[in-house]
Amino acid sequence: MSYTAGPIYEVTFNVDREIVAAFDAWLAIHVTEMLEIPGFLKAETFELEDDEQGRARRVTHYYLASEEDLEQYLAGPANAMRQSGIDQFADQFEASRRVLRRSGDSDEELRPLPSCLNCGTTLGGQYCRKCGQRAHSRLISIWGLIRDAFGDLFELDSRLWQTLVPLVIHPGQLTQDYLLGRRARFMPPFRTYLVLSVVFFLIAFFDPREELGLLFEPAAEPTEQAEDSAQNAAEIREGVPQELAEQGIIIGDKELAEDPQDGDDGNSANLNTAGEESDFDCDVSDIESADIPQWLSRRITPERLQIMCERIRADDGRALLDKLLDNVPAALFFLLPLMALVLRVLYPLSKRYYVEHLLFVVHYHAFFFLILTLQILFARFATLVGIPESAADIALIGASLYIPVYLFRAMQRVYGQGKFITTLKFMFLVLSYFIGFGLMFAFAALFAAFSI
Repeated sequence: MSYTAGPIYEVTFNVDREIVAAFDAWLAIHVTEMLEIPGFLKAETFELEDDEQGRARRVTHYYLASEEDLEQYLAGPANAMRQSGIDQFADQFEASRRVLRRSGDSDEELRPLPSCLNCGTTLGGQYCRKCGQRAHSRLISIWGLIRDAFGDLFELDSRLWQTLVPLVIHPGQLTQDYLLGRRARFMPPFRTYLVLSVVFFLIAFFDPREELGLLFEPAAEPTEQAEDSAQNAAEIREGVPQELAEQGIIIGDKELAEDPQDGDDGNSANLNTAGEESDFDCDVSDIESADIPQWLSRRITPERLQIMCERIRADDGRALLDKLLDNVPAALFFLLPLMALVLRVLYPLSKRYYVEHLLFVVHYHAFFFLILTLQILFARFATLVGIPESAADIALIGASLYIPVYLFRAMQRVYGQGKFITTLKFMFLVLSYFIGFGLMFAFAALFAAFSI
């Protein structure tokens, strides 16, 4: 049987001298595992002369039965097999790959090399080297879509878990590895941030009974006991205003209050306990805009403020709260570059670019969303299975304490300064966070108010 009917998949390794023996032992096991993959018929490993940097060189040829077998390998287990060497030796070796095919003197029927359907470039692998389009336009099964969607969740060696685990338990390690060039094993930083922020806001603010009310049965009618309780509560509410009125406190119903001119010392309160519309004054005619910048005064006019105030009063501010929650993710996103600028000021001699400080902030905010998500899930799980509320309270306290400790440890690891200097900069950064949060939420509330 000829082993050259199909393509030859060639892998070349440049290995640091200090790990050659360990690498050769690993490579022998790795080749055995590769031959267990369907379509791999035979493998041969060769030693070449050292490269220009003095590193040892190893070349392995894998003989495959067909081009289809090579394509299935590149589309499937290739990443996992490559990752095993990276996990073992990190950046102590380099690997390059190419595909060899039979020349024209073969007895086998020659097949033309495929071309990219998009740009016409001759293909040498699964994807076009020029435009990046997939080699073949083929139908994908439902199972393939499900596997692509959830594969990272159930594969323990996937980039998802290799990112989330150090993100939680090793402060600053993910940022440090990324800056050192160890990036292929982790999810991209901004993708990690966006995914975790979306998951957090979905879990924290998504109410299935409100958003998916059709799927739930209506609430049960109040029982006789509940009606009696409601009647007692109503009687109490009716009695309290009368007692307050007897003490000279003005309340919502003017008939219950005494004449404000009799014994009014200017300290009486105006309470509304009857569930009626609030007496909140929306008259903004006395607001002066002399000190407001002209570009802002053209937008915040008294008429516009009047309309906004009336809309807020109409539904007790519920629409304002909904709009504010919608604006919070954007506000937190705009907080990222601001905090990166603060770090740039705190570490002027670190020789780090602004984008490296931004990377630190992105990873920290991703951790922030992740730890809050875990705390919320634990609290809901505790309620579901009947775990005492004290356990959820302890988890909340622990998460609240771990968040600042995590930031301090991450600053130490990434920037490499002592505890005293790091403590001073940590305090300044925390103060900047409070100011930044306040500014971002103020802008979010302002935009929310003028969009209802």
